Amino acid sequence: MTTVLVTGGTGALGRQVAAQLRERGADVRILSRRAGGEPGRVQGDLNTGAGLAEAVAGVDVIVHCASASDWRRSERDVIQTRNLLSAVGRARPHIVYISIVGVDRIRFPLYRGKVDTERLIAASGLPWTVLRATQFHELILLFAMLLSKGPVALTLRGFSFQPVDVGEVADRMVDLALGEPAGRVPDLGGPRVESMADLMRQYLTAARRRKPVVRLPLFGKGAADFRAGHNLLGPGADRGKRTFADYLRDHAAADGTIAAPYELRGRFQRYPRASARPATARKRFQQRPSRKRSAR
Repeated sequence: MTTVLVTGGTGALGRQVAAQLRERGADVRILSRRAGGEPGRVQGDLNTGAGLAEAVAGVDVIVHCASASDWRRSERDVIQTRNLLSAVGRARPHIVYISIVGVDRIRFPLYRGKVDTERLIAASGLPWTVLRATQFHELILLFAMLLSKGPVALTLRGFSFQPVDVGEVADRMVDLALGEPAGRVPDLGGPRVESMADLMRQYLTAARRRKPVVRLPLFGKGAADFRAGHNLLGPGADRGKRTFADYLRDHAAADGTIAAPYELRGRFQRYPRASARPATARKRFQQRPSRKRSAR
């Protein structure tokens, strides 16, 4: 029996990977910072390295789905992966890592952390496999929810995505985990390239909401790379079958209610809101006279 450790095993992808591995007869461990929970959960902290040596002991494969997704500290993915690899010691488990399409072509801090992680794994001396995927439907849904909270729905001009079903990515990850190390394998994405505005309209229709869709410009090198389509599949890549419209149809209730993807939502909630400025900054802002008051 193959023993597999899944990092990020409680997230959108990792949860499905773990379930499918069990269905195919693998002995699955799920790495978590907290003890207890579902069977097979083992305690370990990727940020500090605590408990990782015990968690990886005796495993044949490590499916590395954990992602710091820290927009302010892109090096956290590298730090976590370095701690994981260091805990392996002299063992030689197969490392299977999920990355993002375009990480080596998009000048974006979070993506630099991903490509640095890929390089770290490739240079580790361990057998390895890396799959790059496009954005999951859950992430597109989250963006649509966040950007349509006001009177208009906001999108970015010139941005297109090729969202993929997380279940299809999990299928591929399980095949790779139970197969031989393959290095960089063909990228995987959704069946259709769609503009951000069209994806937003699909969400609004599914949610039974009517509001104008406004396309805003976004400047910077990273934005230019997205507009150039570097986040989309290239030649030789594999395409899934389920579209974003399929995903919405499965998740929308009869009244248009769509539950937010909890696994991803928490990552955005931890960033401070504008109202969470330091007290001194709020005080200075509140004391600053407005132009109307000055004109009086």
